[in-house]
Amino acid sequence: MKELDIKQLEDRVDDLIQAVERLRQENKDLRESQSSLMTERSQLVEKTELARTRVEAMISRLKALEND
Repeated sequence: MKELDIKQLEDRVDDLIQAVERLRQENKDLRESQSSLMTERSQLVEKTELARTRVEAMISRLKALEND
């Protein structure tokens, strides 16, 4: 191979290494984001269930007062 071909190959390998590192970091960031969103979703589902339970309890108390 010519010296120019070797230099082009080295440059291409360096570019690929940088791309792999960038994609690894992006993947790590996306996984962290996904984990955070899943935690937030779980908390919101829990809060929604608590609110539903409270509303159902209020409705039951209002019906009981209505029947008295």
